[in-house]
Amino acid sequence: QVHLVESGGGLVQAGGSLRLSCAASRSMFSINAMGWYRQAPGKQRELVAVITSGGVTNYADSVKGRFTISRDNAKIAVFLQMDSLKPEDTAVYYCNVVVPPLAYWGQGTQVTVSS
Repeated sequence: QVHLVESGGGLVQAGGSLRLSCAASRSMFSINAMGWYRQAPGKQRELVAVITSGGVTNYADSVKGRFTISRDNAKIAVFLQMDSLKPEDTAVYYCNVVVPPLAYWGQGTQVTVSS
């Protein structure tokens, strides 16, 4: 059983920064992509950013230029640097790791941005 452990969420004022981290509990092989999703109250879970095994990144339009995703393959970890945060970024953020045909999820970490 693989567990993804997230950290780094919290309360920040608009314009501030947070860095989310996610690490796997054990070694994983054949990882395809690692990413971050978020879910705001009353809304569906949405993709924030993803990074492939080859380092190709993709971002939601709403976070382009403000968020940066990175990964550490040796530590099976993925990070999300969030700058210029806005109140609309408030959500629970979930880490996701795809090892076809399976997808693993973290427990979620709350990010709250005050205006």
